[in-house]
Order: sequence, then structure tokens, then C-alpha cells
Amino acid sequence: MLSKTALITGASMGIGLDLAVLAARDGYDCILVSRNEPRLHELKKVLETRYRINVHIFALDLAKHDAAVRLTTMIAEAGLTVDFLINNAGFGTSGAFADLDAETEADEVRLNVNTLTELTKAYLPDMLERDHGFVLNVASVAAFQPGPYMAVYYATKAYVLSFTEAIHAEVKGSGVHVSVLCPGPTDTNFFNRAGSELSFSKMPSHLVAFFGYKGVMNNKRVIIPGLSNQLLVGVAKLMPRALSLEVLRRVQKPADGTPAESTT
Repeated sequence: MLSKTALITGASMGIGLDLAVLAARDGYDCILVSRNEPRLHELKKVLETRYRINVHIFALDLAKHDAAVRLTTMIAEAGLTVDFLINNAGFGTSGAFADLDAETEADEVRLNVNTLTELTKAYLPDMLERDHGFVLNVASVAAFQPGPYMAVYYATKAYVLSFTEAIHAEVKGSGVHVSVLCPGPTDTNFFNRAGSELSFSKMPSHLVAFFGYKGVMNNKRVIIPGLSNQLLVGVAKLMPRALSLEVLRRVQKPADGTPAESTT
């Protein structure tokens, strides 16, 4: 039986880690990418022992310039073929845009938009040539509306949603599945590190990963895990834009006005 390989970015924790487990359980060799090298080594040992697969690790900060090119070069030099691309890595910042660090905001765009686009560009053509493959891009329910005090994060996730839906339409009829996962509040470290004190109940990351994994396997275009998140998106679509902006402005305004950063 030919081996199959999944590339997962942001694989050291949260949704990315849980997606890596699901891929490994299905027999995929895994390429795990994260900034946290010690954690990657731990995961490599666990996944190889538990699922009898091969795990390749690359400790990279994908928010930096040319990181995607460096990653794809190293993967090619290792002789690996990517059959399943999971673009999970991303981070958000919280605070008034005018007050946030310019370089951090640029890194946010590079990671959430540029790297995701470059990796999809790198591996989608080969999948289409083989007439088989999977691409799962992780966006957010934030993709469906603008977000005051998290302006760049919401905007980047809107890009991921629009980009993925378009590619899904382009590859229709092929053997390649392209899906976008749009989770709501998830039980990871995102909101604490972003400085957002949300009272929403949070879905466990392993459930978000399960819905995302199942959705891309079924070639679902947009995957919104959980009825409450689906209702939230429905309301966002129906609500007048001015009202939506005012609600989010009030909800997301930092209590102390201090910018904060989060990694997903």
C-alpha cells in the first residue's frame, strides 16, 4: 500500500494537534510544523508509537518572510509528497488598529494569508495532476463580518473563507477536496492570549477538529462546527452591517485599552 502524507501547520497544540491525531489515526504519515520544536519532538514520539506512522518535523515561524518557500524546499529535499494539506497556523491581535505594533500586524497577514496561499499554491497543482488530495484551510466565524479591535484578524479570516470557496468551485468535478473550517470560540489558548474576555461557551478543540476532518473528507465547502456557531453566522449575515459593527465594537473593546497578541 502506498504511503500518504499530511502536512499540518500550527500542529503543536489545539485544533492543529487534534487534526494531526486524526490524520495519523487514518494512516497518514505526518509533516508537523510549528515554532515549538520541543513540543514537535514530543508529538513525533507519541504519534509514531501509537499509530505506527512516520512523522517529520519542521520548527519554523511561518509568519516570517519566505517561510513558506523554505518549508516547501525542505519538504521537497526530504523527498516527501503532500496528499493532505491542513493550513491551520494563524494568530490574532486585539486592540485598536492604530495602537498595535506594525510589524506584528504584518506578521499576522503573512501567516494568516500569504503562507496559507503559498502552501496551497505549492501543493494543489500536484494533487490535481494525481486527481486526488485534500486541502483544509482554517478560518473562523469571524470571517463573516468585520471585527473592530480585531480588525486584521477578522479581515484575514474573510480572505481565507473567500479564497477557499473559490478554489473549491475551481476544482469541482476533480478528485481533490478543498474545504474551509470556520470554528467559533474554541477551548484553546487563543482568547486568553489575545486579551479577549469572552463569556461564550467554547467548543473543545478535538470536536472542532473532528467536524473539520469529516467535512473535508466529504468535500463540504464550508464547515461551521456546532449549531450555536451556525446560528451566529446566520445572524451575522442577516444583521445590518452598521449594527453588527456597533455590537462588536462594544463587545471587543479592550477594558484597559492594552493591545494583546494571540497565537492559534
